Amino acid sequence: MILSQFKDFIHQHQLINNDDKLLLAVSGGKDSVLMAHLFKKAGYNFAIAHCNFNLRGEESQRDASFVHLLSSTFDVPLHTKVFDTITYSKVHQISIQMAARDLRYAWFEELCEEYGFTKIAIAHHSNDTIETVLINLTRGTGIAGLHGILPKKGKLIRPLLFATSEEIEAEIEKENISFVEDSSNLTTKYARNKIRSLVIPVLKEINPNLEQTFLNNIERFSETEKILNKVVSEIRNKIFKLKDGIYYINKVHFKDLDPQKLLVTELLAPFNFSEGVVDLIIQNLEKPSGTSFYSPSHRLTFDRDNLLISKIMPELNPLIIWHSGIEEIDFLNGRMQVRLTDSLPLLEFKSELAYIDLDALVFPLIIRNWEHGDQFIPFGMNNYKKLSDFFIDQKLPVPEKERIPILVNGNGDIIWVAGLRQDNRYKVSKATKKVAIFEWKINESTKLFY
Repeated sequence: MILSQFKDFIHQHQLINNDDKLLLAVSGGKDSVLMAHLFKKAGYNFAIAHCNFNLRGEESQRDASFVHLLSSTFDVPLHTKVFDTITYSKVHQISIQMAARDLRYAWFEELCEEYGFTKIAIAHHSNDTIETVLINLTRGTGIAGLHGILPKKGKLIRPLLFATSEEIEAEIEKENISFVEDSSNLTTKYARNKIRSLVIPVLKEINPNLEQTFLNNIERFSETEKILNKVVSEIRNKIFKLKDGIYYINKVHFKDLDPQKLLVTELLAPFNFSEGVVDLIIQNLEKPSGTSFYSPSHRLTFDRDNLLISKIMPELNPLIIWHSGIEEIDFLNGRMQVRLTDSLPLLEFKSELAYIDLDALVFPLIIRNWEHGDQFIPFGMNNYKKLSDFFIDQKLPVPEKERIPILVNGNGDIIWVAGLRQDNRYKVSKATKKVAIFEWKINESTKLFY
């Protein structure tokens, strides 16, 4: 019976394709062992991966030996790894459970890369989904946290989600399948174990059909999430304007959203802003230009009537050296190119082009970000102007200033504020013998941040 349910669930959710190479995560406990038996009975070809987190002494070694015996019995490849989980948790200042999770999934990805596995099967069942929803509700969650564990996410598949823990135990007993018991599952030290041992039994007294009720609720939450995602996507496409890797949103659009907090939270979710930061953004929509809020990956800046969302650029060398003979160089979110010509070209006055008298260049050149105190003589002018004042005149917000390449001559002069204005001292004239045509191109791939 459970085998046919297993096959039906895989087919219903399209978890496995004919050409998939499968890796099963097997701890030695009843859930993962039954999963391995079902994969074997169903005729799938697979390998087994076993993580030894070195947390339970001899018991950890017992588990590893059991899984080794299981893989030998099935005649399938086995991959094992021993982790220093405690040290990892201390170094990264996270819980032991989170450390084990990070180490496990990172290693699974390595195995996929090395051996070509296309799917990783995890033995979560329906009770795990209920526990996850309750944990999410306890800690605080949006609608995405109410659908619990999904059957498929990327390479991860969970083909046992159709079964309850009682059904798994019954099948193990019926088929007399051997497994090993993880003693840490019996302690209430961890939040999940507390919910499993103390909370769910009480809820089942109230509703004996708790598992089915939760599965029905989860299905409704999932469908509601799809509707919300569709609405949010339509709003995002309408009010988010992308220019040179920066998203512009008129403040009025955020002010007019209803329900405001829900929609703003979902609109900003791809940029990883926390709930607390989203609250501050909503509360401070009247703040003046320059006010910024941060997530681990992005910055949101108030600029006049707009909100600007830009990706926090990774740490880079403060400058790039451009030697003579090099035709192009990558810098931040774009590429600068140069081509030489012996005759004065028909000038195309485009912001992304600069026409420079080659004889005035002193190599190596430098490309860098702007610095306080920078000044140049803008094309068409005779006097120096501070670059900071020039940016103000151009009404450039902070995120844009930080992305503009500054081309500097070997003598220290600013030659070109790329994409905006070249220096008047380096313009071509009738006396020019050779022209260096510089071009700045934004890399389209850097514009998409979610």
